[in-house]
Amino acid sequence: MNRTLLQAQLMYNDMGRSEKKVADWLFSHSGELLPYSITDLASKCKSSEATIVRFSKRLGCTGYQDLKITLAKEHEKKVIVPMITSEDDCFAIFEKVCNDAYMSLERTKKTLSAENMTNAATAISSARRVVLIGLGTSAQVAEDASNKLLRAGCNSSAYADTHMQAIAVSQLIKGDVVIGISQSGSSKDIVESMKAARVRGATTISITSKERSPIARQSDILLLTDTEETRHSTLGLNSHISRLVVIDALCYKIVYQNSARAHSVGEGEAELQSKRIIE
Repeated sequence: MNRTLLQAQLMYNDMGRSEKKVADWLFSHSGELLPYSITDLASKCKSSEATIVRFSKRLGCTGYQDLKITLAKEHEKKVIVPMITSEDDCFAIFEKVCNDAYMSLERTKKTLSAENMTNAATAISSARRVVLIGLGTSAQVAEDASNKLLRAGCNSSAYADTHMQAIAVSQLIKGDVVIGISQSGSSKDIVESMKAARVRGATTISITSKERSPIARQSDILLLTDTEETRHSTLGLNSHISRLVVIDALCYKIVYQNSARAHSVGEGEAELQSKRIIE
């Protein structure tokens, strides 16, 4: 994997128009060495020498010469073009899916609020009851999260059926927590359950990729992931992985925050419990 160009793909949306011209040119000539002077490359990219230096530093290089050396070292490594095509063999598709998942996790690291993560872990660890709700692939994430939270000592349960979601939420009280999981943030039944939980005084937490969405408006704590699920028809793999990683991080923190509830059978069991989360 050519890590430098993969990093350029990851940072592409943060680049200015001129820097994107440099990135686009490198992507389209990814199988070639870079023998040009900075002046020649600026001409080919229809950019400026200052832009190329700025682009190089954005990728962690000291300047254009350092970028040339870095790309030369990675010349033999295969560059993975993001889009999956019908000409790709299975292993090429595997590489692209891996790289896409990696970039989704990196983008999520930038959008996820550290303060909100801390607040979510605190609310969950102190809750009398934790209810997780989701539909489709989000229901799978909710089920996995419920199992891990249960191991961490929380009274948690997950519901995929919309009627059961409404019933479970109707029994919540102040201090309880409901976690709504929705990639789109617009699942009507999930939003309605979150709204009902909030009315009853429960703390509402959402895991979604849409900051401006109906579910976000019904959330006391927003855990925002950043994925491009529609890039390939990969059954939502990127959003699935990003949400599972967020859940894992919460569970590890809760184990150490709430070790007394995580296990009560003997000294040192809380540490063992933290390992069991990943069984």
